[in-house]
Amino acid sequence: MNAPFDQLFTWLKDHKITEVECVVSDLTGIARGKIAPTNKFLHERGMRLPESVLLQTVTGDFVDDDIYYDLLDPADIDMVCKPVSDAVYVVPWAIEPTAIVIHDTFDKFGNPIELSPRNVLKKVLQLYTDKGWKPIVAPEMEFYLTQRCEDPDLPLKAPLGRSGRAESGRQSFSIDAANEFDPLFEDVYDWCELQGLDLDTLIHEDGPAQMEINFRHGDALDLADQITVFKRTLREAALKHNVTATFMAKPIGDEPGSAMHLHQSVVDIVTGQPIFANADGSMSELFLHHIGGLQKYIPKVLPMFAPNVNSFRRFLPDTSAPVNVEWGEENRTVGLRVPTSGPEAMRVENRLPGADANPYLAIAASLLCGYLGMVEQVAPSAAVQGRAYERRNLRLPITIEDALTQMEECETVGRYLGSKFVRGYVAVKRAEHENFKRVISSWEREFLLLSV
Repeated sequence: MNAPFDQLFTWLKDHKITEVECVVSDLTGIARGKIAPTNKFLHERGMRLPESVLLQTVTGDFVDDDIYYDLLDPADIDMVCKPVSDAVYVVPWAIEPTAIVIHDTFDKFGNPIELSPRNVLKKVLQLYTDKGWKPIVAPEMEFYLTQRCEDPDLPLKAPLGRSGRAESGRQSFSIDAANEFDPLFEDVYDWCELQGLDLDTLIHEDGPAQMEINFRHGDALDLADQITVFKRTLREAALKHNVTATFMAKPIGDEPGSAMHLHQSVVDIVTGQPIFANADGSMSELFLHHIGGLQKYIPKVLPMFAPNVNSFRRFLPDTSAPVNVEWGEENRTVGLRVPTSGPEAMRVENRLPGADANPYLAIAASLLCGYLGMVEQVAPSAAVQGRAYERRNLRLPITIEDALTQMEECETVGRYLGSKFVRGYVAVKRAEHENFKRVISSWEREFLLLSV
């Protein structure tokens, strides 16, 4: 055995694991893979999956044949999936001792699969490594708890808490409102501790039963793995307590949307010192260029932050969601917020990504934008003082169609992320949108049925 697999073998035996869930992330963030007995997993040292799962939409459909067979081998061959020894997590809710093992994907020649979200993030991180830099991220995950509902035509409702009542009015940062779901969150924190997920604070957000859980800052790839596992863990805990947890960007009309805010900074690999602050504590040129890159390129990678038609329902003024890529200090009306901090924690908070984004792709896109700003020395606009919702410059695409076109036509994005990935990702999202357009909404029936 090689050393990493030896480490994995020991871990599985020490934890008396009898089943292994071998998973990869598709473009949407859905875990695809196989469940194997531990002995079979150890014997095969991984799994094979059709590469086509990476061109599957959230509805289970595939992209058009002309794109499908252009991007994939016509024989629909398998990709080789190899376990990542430091991306192994117990499954606390399973009846039998079970582990999740995240896998990396390769072709038959050992080359990383370009369509793989985890490989996309690794490609961006290598850009930083080549410059002697290491990015540090700290994600914040917002989500709603709702009553379980079998009919997708019905609006979601806030669940009943311990008091037997649903929330009414705004309960932002309310301790009592968060405590209504103490039994659920006790399970979440216990399970996450068993899994080694690095959770920090729990906050009640603006919406009814809308919460936020923050992760401690750390390695970007490790945290993307953790978020992938956390989403499933939270959903399982919710089901145990007879409610639903959703990471939809805008699950309830007239209520705030849910984001995946990304705090990001960069340190020097050799010294470990942050490069975003000068010796006197002021913002460094590299930091300002990082912000400039975010401003310049976020409109070109917005589908990686807002991947669904529902994602764009979140971008509304005065709903605690950004509608721009302005920046400012301690300003939550801008897309790029610089929190007050000491020089060692100088960072920018990217407030654009939705909670529905694939964490590998959202982190990759955000870090790529900042990287391009630093290497291209992109100057940012002036920092915004006061309310930014009315600012008309630096506008974002306002529909998924426009956003996909801008991503597709940006040569820089294709050069750094790979043209195959961009073509595949855009094709999957277009196929999903075509599927969405076939559905007639309740709004259309209500206002057009007898009026036009």
